[in-house]
Amino acid sequence: MTPADHHRAVAGRFTDVVDGVTDWSAPTPVPEWSTRAVVGHLVEWLPALLASDDVLLPPGPSVADDPAAAWHHHAAAVQTLLDADDAARPFTHQHLGTRPLDEAIDRFYTGDVFLHTWDLARASGQDDRLDPATCAEMLAGMEPIEELMRSSGQYGPSVPVPDDADVQDRLLGFIGRDPSWRP
Repeated sequence: MTPADHHRAVAGRFTDVVDGVTDWSAPTPVPEWSTRAVVGHLVEWLPALLASDDVLLPPGPSVADDPAAAWHHHAAAVQTLLDADDAARPFTHQHLGTRPLDEAIDRFYTGDVFLHTWDLARASGQDDRLDPATCAEMLAGMEPIEELMRSSGQYGPSVPVPDDADVQDRLLGFIGRDPSWRP
């Protein structure tokens, strides 16, 4: 699957969840984050990262005013960037090195959207099942770099799960989420 196709699928699923949210102040499995804050996180961090190498996404609606509209605009802008003929042009960031732009977005951003889909779905009472193959792939890629991930401050301590937990619950526990969390 190309980075553009991967984003289309993952962002499409997240969009479905966004469209089902009825309470934008509801708590989420991410401590101190509301449903609005989950969307705000995804809409705000990527443009800042991309701007470090003069890749600019067009500004859109405010998450504070309309989180769903902000997400729709943002997801469409990212998809346009990934669908462009020059999507594989070099992208350089001081902490990430140089890699093709579409691969950088896929590696660092699309996976974040995938994981936050569970947060938003669980917080809003929607179907929170994630693709098991993607969960397994992500978990396999994260386990060898656990120390680096934890030291980044972006992942909490792991949450123990039963030995027979499915791959989604193992991934969630690994990234610091309690798979049994309920609003």
